[in-house]
Amino acid sequence: MSIKHKLNRMKAHLNTGKGDSKQQPVTSVSQPKIEIPHYKKWEEYGAKAIFMEDEYCLIREVSYPLTHRHGKYSFDMLLDIIRIWNESDVAHPLSAKGFQADNMFFFDTETTGLGGGAGTSIFLLGLAFIENGAVKVRQHFLPRPGYEVPFYKSFLEKVNYETLVTYNGKSFDWPQVVSQHTLHRGQLPKLPSFGHFDLYHAARRLWKNKLERVKLAVVEEEVLGFKREDDIPGYLAPMIYFDFVDRNDPEAIFKIMKHNELDVLSLITLYIHLSALLLNQEFAEHEDSYELARWFSALKDRGRAIQSFEKGVLETKKEDEGLIVKFHLANEHKKNRNVHTAAKIWLETVDLQQADLKAMSHLELAKYFEHTVKDVEAALYHARAALFAVVENNIQKASLKENDLHKRISRLEGKRLKAVNGQENR
Repeated sequence: MSIKHKLNRMKAHLNTGKGDSKQQPVTSVSQPKIEIPHYKKWEEYGAKAIFMEDEYCLIREVSYPLTHRHGKYSFDMLLDIIRIWNESDVAHPLSAKGFQADNMFFFDTETTGLGGGAGTSIFLLGLAFIENGAVKVRQHFLPRPGYEVPFYKSFLEKVNYETLVTYNGKSFDWPQVVSQHTLHRGQLPKLPSFGHFDLYHAARRLWKNKLERVKLAVVEEEVLGFKREDDIPGYLAPMIYFDFVDRNDPEAIFKIMKHNELDVLSLITLYIHLSALLLNQEFAEHEDSYELARWFSALKDRGRAIQSFEKGVLETKKEDEGLIVKFHLANEHKKNRNVHTAAKIWLETVDLQQADLKAMSHLELAKYFEHTVKDVEAALYHARAALFAVVENNIQKASLKENDLHKRISRLEGKRLKAVNGQENR
């Protein structure tokens, strides 16, 4: 079955509805040097042609009011989040401190391949940003391979590369832009130093153990409260684009553009949600304090890690799960030099069912009683308990080596014997 025939069968599903967004009026363009097939359709969809000599690209703009709600949040909450970042002392890779809301560009692409690498190229560049009191979505479309100069130039002249917000863009989208820029750099604006906010890594850190997958569409539905309707799967984008290049009918391309539009709008909502979690804003309802705490811990933000672990304990519904969170809370207190508080919690976590954490709790208590309290008998008890857990469960961890535990026990027995002999000699 030909691609053309397959797409004709899909026609009933290719709803190109524009939702409640407002299409931008099409700005008149200079007389095309070449005829653009179905240009009336492009104009009706809010797109215009930009020409450079005998090449062109198509640019579509659509506008949403700041009060528009996309999932849990309305877009005007982005302004509040950026303000709070600027007032906050939270040091984090997602911090927008020093920026304003209209500095942020929420960016996603559609490509001719899903795995990247040679032979993959971008045919749609999508951006969402705040301008003149509204959220604008601007999309640059490559009408055919070979027209990359107007395609990339029109994009690169309008975007701030330092404040791009993406979903795995650091590993996928932006390298594709850089690759194409290299091929045409003599005709394109110079790429400056680049840094941006990649929300994929944040989503994966928080929800990889909670969600089956951390694809943006899954995060939308499970976390952000946004469910797509009549959306075309992203994996069909390459086939649809190549069919367009062959037939020039943009009907199916409009569906891909709608898919991309929802992607960049969801990045706004996701950035609001992630920022609200990091900034401890009450409007961000969630049950992710444990993973959030581990994130703060990795960033060495001890105070916020402890606070989030404490909230995580309250969120857990099963006793053993609560003890696991408490174990990590104790470790965080130790790192923050609250060793007495940590020891009180380890005395609880020795009841864990998870053998390695049970053994680690005993080991930490052995260290505490030996070096801080100077109670050799208690230290010896916990060292032996740690060894028993390791041997019984065949635990293979660098921090719980059986030989190291034997040495610790031997040293403690030596200390105890020395203490007994010292008392007898008095």
